[in-house]
Amino acid sequence: MAQGVRSGRQADVWRSLFRIGVGVYWLYFASQKWPAPYGVGPTHGIGWMHPLMQQAAAVNPISFVQQFLTQVVLPNWQLFAVLQAAAETAVGALLILGLATRPAAFIATLLALNLSLTVAFTDTDVGIRWLYYLPVLASFEVFVSGAGALAVDRAGFVPRWLRS
Repeated sequence: MAQGVRSGRQADVWRSLFRIGVGVYWLYFASQKWPAPYGVGPTHGIGWMHPLMQQAAAVNPISFVQQFLTQVVLPNWQLFAVLQAAAETAVGALLILGLATRPAAFIATLLALNLSLTVAFTDTDVGIRWLYYLPVLASFEVFVSGAGALAVDRAGFVPRWLRS
């Protein structure tokens, strides 16, 4: 019996570490869109995203996605870039902290689906595209598994609506 309880706790800690890792992933990629001096990496701000969005609209093989990118996203690219950066920042922070884990992981899954159905097609190497597909699976796994043992939402002072 004690062995089962211990392995259950270990699995619960593992879920927490996995959730935190997925949160770090989202926060890192969000930080590439933050303005200087806050951003990380060679790019700062959202300006670098515009050519990428143009390329995604030009090469996307899914007709309705290509039309949406061309007719809605490109004319409003700054709004969509800011929304993407804000959403990535929010889900990254929430997942790292373990607050509203399942809703944050669901939104992260949608963000990853967005990237895998748009930006992934800008790379002709199908192997590289998996770098866009794997976050869909990882984010969905956090949605299914929940926060794990190491989460702020387990504290008594956290309002019910922020718990997973």
